[in-house]
Amino acid sequence: MSSQPLPLEGITVVSVEQAVAAPFATRQLADLGARVVKIERPDGGDFARGYDTAARGLASHFVWCNRGKESVAVDLKDPRGLALVRRLVAGADVFVQNLAHGAAARLGLDAATLCAAHPRLVAVDVSGYGPDGPYAHRRAYDMLVQCETGLVSVTGTPEEPVKSGIPAADIAAGMYAYSGVLAALVRRGGTGLGGPVEVSLFDALAEWMGHPLHHGAHGGTAPARTGLAHAVIAPYDAYPTADGGLVLLSVQNDREWRRLAERVLGRPELADDPSFATNAARVSGRAATDAAVGAALAALPAAEAVERLDAAGIACARLNSVAELVRHPQLAARDRWRPVDSPVGPLPSLLPPVVFPDGPEAPMGRIPALGESTDAILAELGVPAAEVEELRAAGVVA
Repeated sequence: MSSQPLPLEGITVVSVEQAVAAPFATRQLADLGARVVKIERPDGGDFARGYDTAARGLASHFVWCNRGKESVAVDLKDPRGLALVRRLVAGADVFVQNLAHGAAARLGLDAATLCAAHPRLVAVDVSGYGPDGPYAHRRAYDMLVQCETGLVSVTGTPEEPVKSGIPAADIAAGMYAYSGVLAALVRRGGTGLGGPVEVSLFDALAEWMGHPLHHGAHGGTAPARTGLAHAVIAPYDAYPTADGGLVLLSVQNDREWRRLAERVLGRPELADDPSFATNAARVSGRAATDAAVGAALAALPAAEAVERLDAAGIACARLNSVAELVRHPQLAARDRWRPVDSPVGPLPSLLPPVVFPDGPEAPMGRIPALGESTDAILAELGVPAAEVEELRAAGVVA
């Protein structure tokens, strides 16, 4: 029997959110047991609902970022709708918003204003470039921020830069917003006071650029784009196998190179050859290093190559497709998939990465239809049914 509750049981979060960054942050809070009330526009809701229809008619981004939430459809441009949201916030522990620059402040829903009115509230402003500075007003979609922070400049092949295949800026900001909320709640436990939290996509991804940033700032040059290879370590790349697969391996030190040469390449003489014996020599002669490794792996099926590398204590992996990730034996062996209820029926979703062995499993709550909790939430606020009908008829709620 579980001996501990989920960490955020009893915590209520209200979020005026859209796209990925803020919804990803609040989904983490829901996974930890918080009640998350998602405020959406009546005319379509969170625009991520319309990104695609890949998840049996639902948008894949929305399915990923919005389980475990209650959706309330309210028109914030109508004073009656805004008043309802303010009443919700007054009873909340956490408020999160990622509206366009200046929009939250115009509505009085920015962190500074709300925390002044509600001292115990933790209020988070998620923005593109921060609240001030010459870029504050700019739209900050994920790919744009990847470019502005230089991530794209160090990702790709020598011939062509590419963006990350996942929304790295959104995820970075979402994770810092999530951890910022947790830190602020811990502080509130000691002081009784919440307070404002600021997170920007630009600052979050600039932090994730730490290695190339410091390499370039202190060494004079940024790491070169090297595709799947590592800029300063060799061998560290993907190599074709006899059955058409790709196997990646990484040699982190010269002891590992010796094991690779002796036990996988079948060329023990390379362990002491001055052209290969040190990482600096292997990087300088990368073409010869890759040729030696590539020749050995090209003679083996991918499964056998991985087996030999693993037995020799060499870090290695298969270059999997997304379909292969879905079927990955590690996910199956650890029972990581759970069905999540949605408007189109149960959808398989992965358990969150944080596990509490002495507590209950993450609730993995329903992915909400637009406005499906509106009536219930308004009833909790004490809004009479007749008034709810008037608000619905006027398009203030849906």
